[in-house]
Amino acid sequence: MKIPRIKGVIERRILINYQIDKEVLTNYLPGPFKPKLVNGKGIAGICLIRLKEIRPKGLPKQVGISSENGAHRIAVEWTENGEQKEGVYIPRRDTSSKLNSLAGGTIFPGIHHLADFKVNESDGNYEVGFISDDKTSLSIKAKETKIWNNESVFENLQCVSDFFEDGSIGYSPNKNGYDGLELKAYDWKVSLLNVENVKSSFFEDESIFPKGSVKFDNALLMKDIEHEWIGLTKIKSSR
Repeated sequence: MKIPRIKGVIERRILINYQIDKEVLTNYLPGPFKPKLVNGKGIAGICLIRLKEIRPKGLPKQVGISSENGAHRIAVEWTENGEQKEGVYIPRRDTSSKLNSLAGGTIFPGIHHLADFKVNESDGNYEVGFISDDKTSLSIKAKETKIWNNESVFENLQCVSDFFEDGSIGYSPNKNGYDGLELKAYDWKVSLLNVENVKSSFFEDESIFPKGSVKFDNALLMKDIEHEWIGLTKIKSSR
């Protein structure tokens, strides 16, 4: 079953990005996915997104719902019907919405863990965190900036912006394969965040990511972006 087309507004989207050793991601990823590399490093992270007016396309925005959501993402490549594709593999999703958690895999792609989100935003400062039903947790404290991280594997803001805009397709694990969703942003705009502190129980789990294999790279911010989520045909796992 293909996910229906959904319309709404990205009120706030924070992308926390890490550079990760290629071999670690290769061992972690299920087939058909392989890590998409930048200067020899894999790219993974967390998307913290607040959505509003989310509803099936064609319905008025007054019936839409709002929610805070977190998605753990890994930039990937794969071959589909002989064609090279790129996007993100999303091993887990977390949400503040009971509807999202109940409808995961039908209206929304993949399993959604119900989580308690804490958000404090003012004057360009952002504190966002969550603890999920299985105790997975994340927190970030950041503020808007124009200063680029010179230790990034990306050359500049435009390069990292293009990288994620091109990787607008995401696949989440579900029964017998992966649910696909494409983000169509009407006006793609990103800016930089300076991260004062970030903690992720997922990326700090040394049973998955051995010590020294993960390094913070950059954080991006998007605000007030009208968009659509377009359901894609499910693809099957190859291992």
